[in-house]
Amino acid sequence: MNTTAGAVEKSTPGEEFELDHWQEEVLKHDGSIALRCGRQVGKSTVVSIKAAQFARDNPGTTTLVIAAAQRQSSLLFDKIRGEINRMEDLGEVKYAEPPTLTRIRLTNKSVIYSLPAGRTGYFIRGFTVDLLIVDEAAYVPESVWRAVVPMVAVSRKLRGKGWIILLSTPFGKGGYFFDAFQDPDFAHFHITSEKCSRIPDSFLAKEKKRMTRVEYAQEYLGEFIDEWNQFFPTALLKSCMTLPEWQIGDKKPTDSFYLGVDIARYGGDENAFVIAILERNNNIKIVKALTTSRVALTDTIGRIMDLDDKFHFRKVFIDDGGVGGGVMDMLMERLGRRVIGLNNASRTIDKEAKRKKILKEDLYSNALLMMESKKLEMISDTLLLKSLKSILFEYTSEKNLRIYGKYTHLTEGLVRACWCIREKGLKVFLS
Repeated sequence: MNTTAGAVEKSTPGEEFELDHWQEEVLKHDGSIALRCGRQVGKSTVVSIKAAQFARDNPGTTTLVIAAAQRQSSLLFDKIRGEINRMEDLGEVKYAEPPTLTRIRLTNKSVIYSLPAGRTGYFIRGFTVDLLIVDEAAYVPESVWRAVVPMVAVSRKLRGKGWIILLSTPFGKGGYFFDAFQDPDFAHFHITSEKCSRIPDSFLAKEKKRMTRVEYAQEYLGEFIDEWNQFFPTALLKSCMTLPEWQIGDKKPTDSFYLGVDIARYGGDENAFVIAILERNNNIKIVKALTTSRVALTDTIGRIMDLDDKFHFRKVFIDDGGVGGGVMDMLMERLGRRVIGLNNASRTIDKEAKRKKILKEDLYSNALLMMESKKLEMISDTLLLKSLKSILFEYTSEKNLRIYGKYTHLTEGLVRACWCIREKGLKVFLS
């Protein structure tokens, strides 16, 4: 079902409040549910009630609450505990033991867990779950779904349950949450902030002026939006973010490591360091995407040197324009010709030994081609995904391609790291 509603409620657990019509429908529905919501419409409140009621009405069941970040799942878990407290006051349930930060156990043998999903779901494998609740589901890495969805299979067959409840604001098209709204096994709810009477119209009007059209549609209208001019389509990005969480212990003797660096401009707030492995079959794996706050150049150089001690990079591709020029000069004193300047107008030598510019569109188009040809695999990283999604393009009046974005630094590091596939076949000119 597709439902919109207004809301008049108090969201503090334990207080009496009037349920919206869509919230009543959520509580009545037995089965899997996908909630696509704008901000502050009451989705976590109704799901916390439903989780508590499920544990009360279905003795001996297991409910698991996860989210992209432990903090988010903990917030929902706190609301569930507040609803359990209210039920205990009414004599409807009783704790079998004092609740912890991650577990509620009732005397009817129902248990509710809140656990970190991480990037792969590795630490929650092995659970058999009767109700799986995923908060901010659009942000959960695709690799996690492969671990958690099978958890409900046994309950679905033996108990007729094994339900999944997804709640989230959207985060572009593609991925498990997006696909759930095409899946008839889910009851579908779409609730916008504009239909929530608790949110003042004046507040939304200010937000609409402050945000881009796409940001507002996603955050407050709960729409699945990709900018028509988004350089890297979201579905493509999510299809590439399938690499399990990578640790230094996973390093193989045959791995060739490359580092892409973007230096924070004056007024910028983060440096970006993206580490890639170039495999023998010329596939690229992005295994690390790191940021540091704007710090002294000596600290940035120290970070690169520490990473080089661990990974022994074949090449370090760095933004050598502006502030990056000073970093590059000092790095070349330490790492020599392994340091390559790529500031979107760097100089290389082609086969005829003529100087040739590497343009910004060359770097970005190379990364896009690697994705489309399934030659690029990336770790599931929310900040990296956010950065890649922010990249837009347009054609100027002179018919030149302009690539731009609000949160580009991790992407800049990534496209430089991906240039290793091109650099492998080029002789690089260093000034």
